[in-house]
Amino acid sequence: MEWLPVDWAPDVVVVDIDGTLTDENKRLSMVAVHALQRLEEHGIPVVLATGNVRAITYGLWRFLGLTGPIICENGGVLWHRSWNGPVLRASGEEARKAAIWLAGEIDGLDSQGIESNQWRESEWCLFPYEDLDAVNEAMARSAWKHLDVVRTGFAIHLMEPHISKGHGLTELFERMNWSPSQALCVGDAPNDLSMFEFAEWAIAVGGAFEEVAHAADVISPHMHGNTFPPLVDAILKARANR
Repeated sequence: MEWLPVDWAPDVVVVDIDGTLTDENKRLSMVAVHALQRLEEHGIPVVLATGNVRAITYGLWRFLGLTGPIICENGGVLWHRSWNGPVLRASGEEARKAAIWLAGEIDGLDSQGIESNQWRESEWCLFPYEDLDAVNEAMARSAWKHLDVVRTGFAIHLMEPHISKGHGLTELFERMNWSPSQALCVGDAPNDLSMFEFAEWAIAVGGAFEEVAHAADVISPHMHGNTFPPLVDAILKARANR
């Protein structure tokens, strides 16, 4: 199969974590890890762009030996080791208050949400099994109707409407003096759609949500992290030939 456009190769690779580098049980793919390390060895920075929190993303960034910046909480938090601390693009306080209100409107809803909320800086996440229709209906008549509600494979995110991976990438690329025309991205879930629109080339891993697969330039025949070894081979070959 053809992974890339003719006569093009990325200078930056943007990668989602949950459902992309991990499987449905949140197990990290070691073949994906080794493939991303090959990109870095060839001078291609890898940007982690995730709905997860900075503490978890930083740990993965560090242990993989990456050099690129990171985008956390769906674009709400940006970080690079050369900056003087993280860039927080929103406060999660309104989203947290909305979750508490929802618990009084929807029987059984857990406002504490997922475990990583204890580290969240710009949004709040409910458990993925909560009733999405009920959440949307209640939010539409609430004081927090301006917030976006986005379900991924691992959470229901409540966040400010200007927060998305695409908007986060726009600011990050400006700070890094990179062009979107240099970027390839890989993802699996609806919160990846905005980065698919941002980057020059988008790849959906096997197992991606249907709408994400439709939006991608290429759909991988390999599940989750198994996408990366052949993709990296194609990237390195294309760069060597240009």
